[in-house]
Amino acid sequence: MTRAEPVAPAPVRPGPETGSPALRVLARLAAQLRRAPVTLTLIVALWVVGAATGSLGTGPSDRLLPDVGVGLPSLEAGHWWTPVSSLLWCSGIGAYVVTTLLLAVLGPLAEVRFGTVRTAALLVAGQVAGTLLGTAVVRLGVAADIGWMQAIQDQIAVGPTIGLFAVAAVLSYRLTVLWRRRLRLLVVLVPLVMMLYVGHLQGVQRVAAVLAGLAGGALVHRRGGRRPHRASHTETRVLVALTLAAAAIGPLVASLYQDAIGPFNTLGDLYFSHVPSGGQVAAACQESAQACARARSAVRFFDSPGRLMAALAPVLLLVLAEGLRRGLRLAWWITVATELAWVAVLWWLLAIHDDDLTGGGGTGLLAELIGESLLLPVAMLVLLVLTRRSFDQRLPERVERRLAVLVGGTFVLCCAAYVGIGLLLTRQYRPHAGAAGLAAGLPAEFLPPSYDALLPDRPIAAGGGAQALEITVGVLFWAVTLVALLVAFRRPAVHTDAEDTARARALLTGTGGSTLSFLSTWDGNHYWFDEEGRAAVPYRVVATVALTTGDPFGEPGARRRAVAGFARHCDTRGWTPCFYSVTAQVQEEAEALGWRTLQVAEDTVVPLPDLAFTGKKWQDVRTSLNKAGKQGITAEWWTYREAPIAVRDQIRSISEEWVSDKGLPEMGFTLGGLAELDDPAVRLLVAVDADRTVHGLTSWMPVYEDGAPVGWTLDFMRRRAEGFRGVMEFLIASAALGFKEEGARFLSLSGAPLARAEGDGPVTPLQRMLDWMGGVLEPVYGFRSLLAFKAKFQPEYRPMYMVYPDPAALPAITRAIGKAYLPHMTPAQGVRLMRKLSE
Repeated sequence: MTRAEPVAPAPVRPGPETGSPALRVLARLAAQLRRAPVTLTLIVALWVVGAATGSLGTGPSDRLLPDVGVGLPSLEAGHWWTPVSSLLWCSGIGAYVVTTLLLAVLGPLAEVRFGTVRTAALLVAGQVAGTLLGTAVVRLGVAADIGWMQAIQDQIAVGPTIGLFAVAAVLSYRLTVLWRRRLRLLVVLVPLVMMLYVGHLQGVQRVAAVLAGLAGGALVHRRGGRRPHRASHTETRVLVALTLAAAAIGPLVASLYQDAIGPFNTLGDLYFSHVPSGGQVAAACQESAQACARARSAVRFFDSPGRLMAALAPVLLLVLAEGLRRGLRLAWWITVATELAWVAVLWWLLAIHDDDLTGGGGTGLLAELIGESLLLPVAMLVLLVLTRRSFDQRLPERVERRLAVLVGGTFVLCCAAYVGIGLLLTRQYRPHAGAAGLAAGLPAEFLPPSYDALLPDRPIAAGGGAQALEITVGVLFWAVTLVALLVAFRRPAVHTDAEDTARARALLTGTGGSTLSFLSTWDGNHYWFDEEGRAAVPYRVVATVALTTGDPFGEPGARRRAVAGFARHCDTRGWTPCFYSVTAQVQEEAEALGWRTLQVAEDTVVPLPDLAFTGKKWQDVRTSLNKAGKQGITAEWWTYREAPIAVRDQIRSISEEWVSDKGLPEMGFTLGGLAELDDPAVRLLVAVDADRTVHGLTSWMPVYEDGAPVGWTLDFMRRRAEGFRGVMEFLIASAALGFKEEGARFLSLSGAPLARAEGDGPVTPLQRMLDWMGGVLEPVYGFRSLLAFKAKFQPEYRPMYMVYPDPAALPAITRAIGKAYLPHMTPAQGVRLMRKLSE
């Protein structure tokens, strides 16, 4: 007796979210707060206590502060309760708003993972540990005669952000790999930047709280923790970009504080320029008439649109951070050049004052300035060098040329306009300007205002026309440059030859190919077309091997002739052709040419018209469908670009966790990653529960025939580590039902490399070696386990082959395939792979 097919709904296509995005965010925050009593209680207590004590505007009064805030004065006065009481006040209305937002975001996350009681305990413990440790550090700094510490020894701090950062540090141990890294980076960078640039006591206490939280989290989770692995290239780019952005934002944040005294703020004007104060103008006027004119000119400059130049350095770094986030080599080079230039300026500035400082007994001060000022750019340079392999994306040559012409042309025109128009307005300068004087003033036009004092004397613009010219030139150049860089960085990645790519895609869509032919649309492929343009071969050249991706595609008759045609194309260029993961049809054509063939994978194809999940052999699939229904898990169709941000972020997190757990690089070539999801023709099937948590996903590539998809090929498979266990069976079965309803003829579960079904063809010595390699790699990549998993869907097995003309070229072909699959493998990862293979 057979069981009936389970009633499983076909995957759904959710419509777009309605309503204002801001209202949706507020609704989610409100829903989270309702499940977080500690967070909600603390937020209410903050505002009620602040209002009751008149502290909302500018914080506790001078009379109240020593009794509720924590610092050296209050602790030395015996106010032992202040590490806890400081939780209930903030330093002003801005601090109240920021603290409330941080609590609303981090508090519910902590309470969900730790529980209410533990979250409260962690918050209080983190507040006490952070305030006491931070205050102790200041006390030691005062004893060591550190000027910065002496300046803040009388400060008293209030606010729960100290304990909140400690909670966030502990919370990072409970998150997925992706968010663990990002949260740790943020909870370290934000307090560190605030401490180094603003320099207040509370900044020191926050850093101490973070370190205590990280240490405590490591102690608690030491048994179940996994050895950290290298981040993926995508995540490495994000982390480096965040670090650079933090370095850019630090001076901007410090500029909001009139009393910022952090050690990195010593030369902060070189990052973010400030208008000269009245005292500075008066001192300049006492020095000389020229200095007075320059100081007054700077004040006028800040009263005009030219004040935008004050933030040039931070804005440039933020634009470059966007380029680094996208992995662009151009952004990497410009960032390195910028940091080197900054190091050179600082070193030159410190060198020219060496005699003054040394002569006045300031050798220690000079060493302190060098250490403080050079630490950040040098550390950034080291980070960029260590992660350089992750920034391998190149802009199209056409875009780079246009960018160079636009930026270079704008620079030349601005220089010519400044000198040329300045000569017409020579009487509006003091002293009167000649060509040489105007040329000497060009550096000041393109640098932030604070660099003016470091540059040689130049004619000062006194008349209205000269002043307008002085303001316009630099602003215009940098506006054009920054916008051009940002637009270029945000362009989508394209193939080397976009015209050939579009032509190949149109041919594939119109005529069709094999189950793997859609891989030809991925970046990294070049294309060979036959003389009539009726067939194409996608390939990539590694050393001297032309490695193809799947079968030739195009009109059926032309496909057969494409093997010989592509071979002639390679012969004229001295390449060795190798058709990889091809079907039996290509194998026959290659054997007719006298080539060798070798089975390298097994395609698994599921016919759809008569598909029914009945009988004992479908038991596992039925169980997964039934369990998903009971747990409220549904399957939703999306494209990556149309998916909600929350879904895309979870997809990235799940993928990063999968890569990190392996500790080895994600494979490419015939195995897609996150980058390959971003194609409107690729469909994502996502398993989500009632809370919109993504449990797993699969991606499906179309198989075309006569301009329409007739089948679909599985590519990307990921599941959440702690998610629904049968999610892959559920997703593939749901996809099969959905495609069947749409009228598709089949779905391919794709090939499993180095794995084949029993009894497939003759076993040659070389085939035995590949079978042995598949067994050796099984503990690492699990290709055979993958093939066994696909057997649950009762597929038809179709061998996939590698065909090549010359057995003597096998070593070169093997190296080319390895490089194609693992293009980013580092020496450390290679050693780790060898170690795993030898276990």
